Amino acid sequence: MSTFRGIWIALATPFRGGEIDFPALHTLVSRLLEDGVRGFVVCGTTGEAAALSHDEQLAVLDAVLQWVPPHQVIMGLAGNNLRELLAFQQQIQSRPLAGVLVPAPYYIRPSQAGLEVFFRTLADASRVPLVLYDIPYRTGVRIERETLRRIVRHPRIAAIKDCAGDIETTLALIADGEVEVLTGEDLQIFSNLCLGGAGAISASAHIRADLFVRMQRQVDSGDVSAARGTFYRLLPWIQAAFAEPNPAAIKAALALQGMIADELREPMQSCAPATVERLRRVLEALGD
Repeated sequence: MSTFRGIWIALATPFRGGEIDFPALHTLVSRLLEDGVRGFVVCGTTGEAAALSHDEQLAVLDAVLQWVPPHQVIMGLAGNNLRELLAFQQQIQSRPLAGVLVPAPYYIRPSQAGLEVFFRTLADASRVPLVLYDIPYRTGVRIERETLRRIVRHPRIAAIKDCAGDIETTLALIADGEVEVLTGEDLQIFSNLCLGGAGAISASAHIRADLFVRMQRQVDSGDVSAARGTFYRLLPWIQAAFAEPNPAAIKAALALQGMIADELREPMQSCAPATVERLRRVLEALGD
């Protein structure tokens, strides 16, 4: 079994009254561990890291590390000021971790050469494995296939969260074998596993994580037919989970289950009533 293979949770950050709700975070993490997930990505997109100060991000990371073994925790590291990122990286790496998740620098849209320098600089400075996060619809910059293949040859880059939507690039990365390919597009988890990918960093797996884990184990055991059935059971929920900007539907669903408060930080907004009703119906059909 490879280092990062499995179902990782892109962990939501619960809030209550505008502050981080650490008791709810503990309850959520504990349940997901019981469901058998591989680990957690803390302070990524789903964790609303862009709305958290660095101190808040470190507080969330330290809390999770109290409850979860370090080899099951990846920390998000995002930004476009390389000096600040390197300084924050050093603070993060003073903790024991499985790795850091790093997207391309957003907004500034660097050249392909600039992207190579960016990731090489962070990888050179990293004392833990780096998971490259390829998500051009959030960063505004596409990492071209050959650029990406060169970048991931760095010995510190161990995996990629693949959200680029380019199947030929995905296939090339899997075939090259330089990094483990974890999909970040939840509708592609089943196909990723069947194609030889390593699994997923998933937001929708907050709900019925046991079924996501079961699907991965079914593929690993060669029972693709059973895995397909598990995927189609999950499909209505996966589709509903992204009916509004992430993590609004994830938090609404967790709130319906009594796990957390349905609270996001502005400018993110809670789901519309119609979406909440859709989520209620989907969760009831999905069952316990």
